[in-house]
Amino acid sequence: MSNWKNHLRLLLFGAAVLYGADASAQQQADTKTPFIDKANMDLSVKPGDDFYTYASGVWVKNNPVPAKETRWGSFNLLREFNIQAVKDILNEAAADKNAATGSVTKRVGDFYAAAMDSAAIDKLGYKPIKKDLKRAGKVKNVQGVLNEVAYQRTSGVGSPMFGFYVGQDRKNVDVMIPQFSQGGTTLPDRDYYLKDDARSQKIQEAYKTYITQLFSLTGSSEKEAKQNAETIFNLEKKLAAAQMARVEMRDPYKTYNKFAVADFSKTTPNVDWQPLMANMKVTGEDTVLVNNPKFFTELNGLLTSTPIEDWQTYLQWNVLKSAAPYLSKPFVDANFAYSQALTGQKVQTPRWQTMSQMTDRTIGELLGQLYVQKHFKPEAKARMNELIGNLIKAYEIRINNLDWMSAETKEKALAKLHAFRPKVGYPDKWKDYEGLEISRKSFFQNVRNAGVWGYNDMVSQLGKPVDRTKWGMTPPTVNAYYSPVMNEIVFPAGILQFPFFDPNADDAVNYGGIGAVIGHEISHGFDDSGSQYDKDGTLRNWWTEQDRIRFEEKAKTLQEQYDAYTVLDTVHVNGKLTLGENIGDLGGLNAAYEAFKMTEQGQSDEKIDGFTPDQRFFLSWAQVWRGNILPEAAAQQIVTDPHSPGQYRTVGPVVNMDAWYEAFNVQPGDKLYKSPEERIRLW
Repeated sequence: MSNWKNHLRLLLFGAAVLYGADASAQQQADTKTPFIDKANMDLSVKPGDDFYTYASGVWVKNNPVPAKETRWGSFNLLREFNIQAVKDILNEAAADKNAATGSVTKRVGDFYAAAMDSAAIDKLGYKPIKKDLKRAGKVKNVQGVLNEVAYQRTSGVGSPMFGFYVGQDRKNVDVMIPQFSQGGTTLPDRDYYLKDDARSQKIQEAYKTYITQLFSLTGSSEKEAKQNAETIFNLEKKLAAAQMARVEMRDPYKTYNKFAVADFSKTTPNVDWQPLMANMKVTGEDTVLVNNPKFFTELNGLLTSTPIEDWQTYLQWNVLKSAAPYLSKPFVDANFAYSQALTGQKVQTPRWQTMSQMTDRTIGELLGQLYVQKHFKPEAKARMNELIGNLIKAYEIRINNLDWMSAETKEKALAKLHAFRPKVGYPDKWKDYEGLEISRKSFFQNVRNAGVWGYNDMVSQLGKPVDRTKWGMTPPTVNAYYSPVMNEIVFPAGILQFPFFDPNADDAVNYGGIGAVIGHEISHGFDDSGSQYDKDGTLRNWWTEQDRIRFEEKAKTLQEQYDAYTVLDTVHVNGKLTLGENIGDLGGLNAAYEAFKMTEQGQSDEKIDGFTPDQRFFLSWAQVWRGNILPEAAAQQIVTDPHSPGQYRTVGPVVNMDAWYEAFNVQPGDKLYKSPEERIRLW
């Protein structure tokens, strides 16, 4: 519903993976496995030549991507333990015959039980969407198209044509405002429509096959279904051509375009936004934000240049694609075949796992209440708050010591740092989903009801004070984020496990893991995008002109460093797209190291399992990012994900840190060596 990711900077993948965490710390204690295990390392490789392989080479060799996954690494192992914990909670809730009507246990159990009743779901076929398909296929004119777009949004059906959400006004952060964004496409990025290389063409054909299959499953002839696929692809290609690229979309000023509603309508003569917004349950609002006005002027032209029959087909497609994962097995199978072409995944994820994720994604703060009762200890929160405090102190020291920033800008940077709001574990105020009907007997209706509830909850924020207690992730999530408009750093319970954090681990391991994660999220407040927001979360310049120029010069050298990294064939990391995350990693690891050196272990030379404290710190960082990824998934990551691949997250920051060179005796002539004057020093 609300597009909260627009305002979040994530630790992990562009799309948060929404399932839970536990058990890995217990496993660590039970097996007595060293926190830094030589058995996972390739000690035949010099750390200065290939630190990634040195730290993780044997592990990577022995842990290929399982058939039901697209990538496999430390995160996935943690999630594998965690999803089992969530599965147990869901099974217990579904089996609890004594749960009181309306209780958290009853609602969670009923949702999951309905989701797992595949026999009932298969029996229905596509019956749940027959009325929607019929209605969408009957629109008669442009106004009818727009009415259907509004209906699909408000009824939990889908989000066709453009993006819409309610969020904080970046230049007036105490106000919630309607925001319109480019959209209307299905493939993960505009480039998939606009490029004609072999990889893109293969994905385009798989997408058309998917469209054909879904229409065929609803009774269309093969000829008609294939024609529909061409119609939809060609229309979406035009929408894609009107979109800005992801790199451009990272510019918070370029995507900040405020309009009076009447003036916005003047840019789109075929769309009167006032009545359309009223149909979308938005009334009494005279101002909107638009991230790409050009997209909407192009859309305005397409509304009349595209035959109504094509819009009918497009609107039916939006019904179909939104519903497919929740319909009978043939629809689910077709959906998987399409995703296979994008990611290379070999076999379908088990239904229980998919539906566990679905439960978390839909009613995550109900599930989250059950989760934290079992799997989040108060002492973990206390330890995290201590670590966050230490990282803030370390960042303060580093800002004060910057040789490229003036005292005037340092004062503003420190004010922003001290205004950070940390959130740990789970919300202080739980979302209660009041009014959301959940039935044990109707999975699809539960999904629709949740869509309607989520949309209504989003638009209900208009005209109210900004809710600073709300979270953009659920407690079981293995991820973390920074929100520039909230100026907050958020760490769900799910990530507070090994390899990030373990109460039994030495400080080197915890600071190289969760300490660097905390530092990463703090650094997002000072990356190329986040640094344009002030201490209140307002998009407002707080830099002197000269300091900003120096910062951008340093950021450009970091961009160039990552541009040089090769992923597949001739495919390189996109240094511009990943710049914010790379600044997060570099600043975060530096701050974590600074904080680690304040600890007793950080000031000692005592070895554990054959490694010095500093070596353990950097090896802890490395083991977080070890992993394998399928070629198809890697290719998609480069196009869509603002994070660099794991091997470059491992080495990218450390080659700029003097302490790493000293810890592993990295010398001129080693492949990763950079001379001191070449090392990039930002935060």
